[in-house]
Parts: sequence; C-alpha cells; structure tokens
Amino acid sequence: MHADRKNNIIEIYSVLLTDCICVILSYVFALLFRYGMLGEEHHRDTYVLVCVWILLFTVLYNTLVGSGRNFLRRGYFVEVKSVIKQMACLFVFLVCSLFFFKEAENFSRLLFAYYMIIYGLVLFVGHALLKKILRASYRADKGHTKVMVITDSYSADRLIPVLVSGTEYDCEISAAVIWDRDMTGQKVDGIDIIANGENVIDVLKNMPMDEVFIHLPEVGKTALKELLESLEAMGVSCHYNIDVAGLDAKVRNVGKFGEFTVVTYAIQQIDNRRGMIKRLIDIIGSLAGLLITGIFYPFVALMIKLDSKGPVVFSQIRIGKNGRRFKIYKFRSMYTDAEERKKELSAQNEMQGLMFKIEDDPRITKVGKFLRKTSIDELPQFFNVLKGDMSLVGTRPPTEDEFEKYTPYYRRRLCMTPGLTGLWQVSGRSNVEDFDDVVKYDLHYIDHWSLSLDIKILFQTVLVVLFGKGAK
Repeated sequence: MHADRKNNIIEIYSVLLTDCICVILSYVFALLFRYGMLGEEHHRDTYVLVCVWILLFTVLYNTLVGSGRNFLRRGYFVEVKSVIKQMACLFVFLVCSLFFFKEAENFSRLLFAYYMIIYGLVLFVGHALLKKILRASYRADKGHTKVMVITDSYSADRLIPVLVSGTEYDCEISAAVIWDRDMTGQKVDGIDIIANGENVIDVLKNMPMDEVFIHLPEVGKTALKELLESLEAMGVSCHYNIDVAGLDAKVRNVGKFGEFTVVTYAIQQIDNRRGMIKRLIDIIGSLAGLLITGIFYPFVALMIKLDSKGPVVFSQIRIGKNGRRFKIYKFRSMYTDAEERKKELSAQNEMQGLMFKIEDDPRITKVGKFLRKTSIDELPQFFNVLKGDMSLVGTRPPTEDEFEKYTPYYRRRLCMTPGLTGLWQVSGRSNVEDFDDVVKYDLHYIDHWSLSLDIKILFQTVLVVLFGKGAK
C-alpha cells in the first residue's frame, strides 16, 4: 500500500539516524569511562578516525543488510538478536580496520571493550525508544490512510484479522463490506460491516476512505469490472487480491511480462541488491580460491601422476540452476574407469535414493582418499564459481543420470545456483544415508536463504575442512 511504502522509508531512515546517534553517544561514554575525558591528547586523531570508521560501517550495514526493514514488526527477542548480529559485524570490521591501517597499537583495548558493551546496550535502548516514538506517531496521525475492505462471508473471518494486524501502524481498516450477505451492523474482529454487494456504491460514496482492498474470488468479471469502474470514478485507489487460495508461495510480485500485467509466485526470490552482494562475494572468494589452487597445483599434480594414470583435472557434466548443464572441474581422485565400474558396484550402494556412495570405494586412488579427506580435490571448482556456473554456497549439483530420475519435488533444489559448499556438507554429510535427507537440507537452505546464512556456512565449512569432518 502507499502508506506502507511511505512508512517503511520513514522507518529505514529513522533507524539509520538512531544508529548513528547511538554510535556517537556510546563512543563518548566509552571515552569518559576509560579516560574521564574525550581521549588522550596524543592519540586523539586515532580516536576521531575510529569514530568515523564506525559511522561509515553503520551506514554501509544499514544499506546492505537493511536493518530498518520490518523494524516495527520485530519483537524484543528478535531485536536483541539483531543488535548482537550488528555488534558482531562491527567487532570484525573494527579489528580488521585497526590491523590493516596499523592503528591497533594506538587504540586502547580497554576502550574497545567498554565501547562494545556500551554500544550494545545503547543500541538496544535506542531501537526500543524509536519503536515507541514511531508507534505513538502513527497512532496520533489523523491523516493516516483509511482502507475499506470488500470481501465475501466465506473469507471475512480469515481475511480481516490478517489485514488488521498486518497494517496496525501503517493505516486504518475503517470498515468492511460483505458482498454476498447482508451483515450490516455486525462486526468482524472489531471492524464494522456497513454494506453488501447490492448497496455498496450507494453507501461508500458517502464514507471517508482513501483506498479499498478487494478480495472477491468467486465474483464474475462483469460485476467486478463495474465495481472497479465505480470506485475509480470516485477517485479511490483499489487493491485487488489475486492470490491463489492455498498456494504455498512465499514471494508474490506484481509486474509486467511483455505488455501484460502479471503476478509472479515463487518460493524464494533473491532481490537485485542481495544478489549482487552474493555474486561479489563469489567473485572475491573464487579469485582467492584460485590463488590457493595455483599454489597447490604442482604438488597435487605430481602426487596424482605418480599414483595412477590419467589427467590431473577431472571434468564431468553436472546440472546447475533450473536444469542448466555445465562442466564441473575437480582434481582427479578416482581411476579413469570409475564411471564404467559404477554400474558393477551399484548393488553395494549405501545411500538410499538417487545418490551413490559406498564406504571403501575401490574406484578411489590412494592419493584420491587424501584429496577427498582434505577436500583438496574440490579446489578447481573455484573456476566454476568465477564463471558463474556455481556459487561458493548453494545446493549440491547432481549428475545427469541422477537428474533424469528427479521428481518435481527433487527438482526444486535446483532453483538456486549450486554451491561449492552447502548446508548438507556442513551438517555431517558422512552420516547422511538417504537422498531425501540431502534434499531436506537443500530445501531448508533455499527456503531460509540469507547472506548471513551463507557467511555462517562458509565459516562452518572452514572448520569442517580443518578438522576433516564429514568427508569420505
């Protein structure tokens, strides 16, 4: 709604301004606690510089992470988690900045500790006060948007409570019309019913209203067109609900497809901003990974060549995002006849479903066991990440023969770009013995995807590789 967009912008910039004020207040308090004044004279330039860094971080964090989104709908427990997350990111940012610019010796560690503690408390209190101020402001605003609801008797009990709770601070659900029954004078969730389908226009033309929300899935096109034309003639904005009842789609967007207006349903949709950040992380990570690959390559190549005949790098066609085929690269860890022998060993498969895995696979070379245990065999996949066929974090890309046996349920795991690592890989993959469990991990990742989840999985992957857990 128009009010929702307006108030969302107000919330985002209010949170940014509040965070900047909290940064300055926390910094001043920390200096006073540490020194009884605003910093030691000979280190004052450093302290001013660090404060500027923190303000810069605050602006970038609010812009990239979007901490002002859904601000008023966050409960206090969620707000505590949000503050802790922001503190953790600031901690990493400050440590890296002080080290990189060689200012760590000039910045008091005790001041750093004071600041982080005070910052967390002040930030939470600041957000709590801002919520009270914004909510009081919305309630006191007599010019907020008045919305009329037009629906049927079957949907009213479900629809109106959702609208009332979902627009609590953005606008006012002033009244409702029940199209197929005369319920005038009654209430649904505290909202007055003022008309039905026969007298709706006569009643509404004398009612104070800015917008109308319409949910009439069973009403014919002719009657609906007449209603919309009448409301449009009165200068009222109309929101027509075109959701398909019972469809489990977490993302719904209205837009243009060619010359047609369409509503797009999706389980998960990455917006352009987060998509660009994810791709930027992939590019930076893949370049670093390729540098490591280049260092390891001569030693790994020599080991592979001395152990068995065949190429150093193994390539295979895999299935990527939404069924696209691409060539994946790995350091060869099997004998060259591995694919032919796979059919002979199919009866020994220890994995339920469409994946193939056996404990002591005779197709794996001696060097290959080491490469797999340390995950060194996967280093060439950084080239796939750089090309865009894969991401650093995603789902496991299946082979062609696996893909041909997929059901629609299994295929949904391909709606995101496959990854070098993923939720399944850091969740004890050696203990997973059913392909359906792999799919559950992948779908959980897709349904709950966020940049913070990607970063968490990357850190967990480093720990898994370092301690050699999960790989066989």
